[in-house]
Amino acid sequence: MNELYGLIFDVDGVIADTEAVNAKVTARVFEELFGLKGVRDEDFAAGIGRGDEEYVRAGARAHGLELSDEQAKAGTRLREKYFMDALGKAPLPVFAGVLGLIDAALASGNFRLAIATSGSFEKSRAIVKSVKVPYEKMVHVSGNDVQRRKPAPDLFLLAAERLRIESGRCVVIEDAPDGVSAAKAAGAKCIAVTNTTTAENLSEADLICDSLEEITLPTIIGLIDA
Repeated sequence: MNELYGLIFDVDGVIADTEAVNAKVTARVFEELFGLKGVRDEDFAAGIGRGDEEYVRAGARAHGLELSDEQAKAGTRLREKYFMDALGKAPLPVFAGVLGLIDAALASGNFRLAIATSGSFEKSRAIVKSVKVPYEKMVHVSGNDVQRRKPAPDLFLLAAERLRIESGRCVVIEDAPDGVSAAKAAGAKCIAVTNTTTAENLSEADLICDSLEEITLPTIIGLIDA
């Protein structure tokens, strides 16, 4: 029997370039709900990869505002609505190399694939559907499925469990430091792509690349079997 390998993809910043839209719609939410103006994309950096609610909280903290649970939930709900509206008007850019790597892995017979994101199921499903990821052939784990989000390992441990593959035989593809930390804490190998931050910030990863066009199936197998 052929050896089986797990390949787990984050969504935002790995599959699709969502950060500009995320920041834009969240800035709109802040102005409408909390009267905050002048919010910048970089204000959300501390919340990237940690789930929708923590993303909202991070942006507020950058302006000295600590949101109550009720405010954070209201902001998250409105943010998701505006994000879905934006997604319906214009497709998101898919990062180079993503679809080719997914197609190759699915065709090989040696890989089981998963999507694992701290974001909501509804939002992440809409994103992968919009960029034509064959999500119906992949396990899908979202922030709705776990109590602890990144940098806790729970998302990736659950993805490995649903793939029926030990986490140590999985490679996680991430773009954010908290995601890299979560992958390593889960006992998985991690490939970090510099779509969102610098290589220096991703130094905990087993392999760092500037594009998934640089990554092949032998590269992934080599990381796991090393």
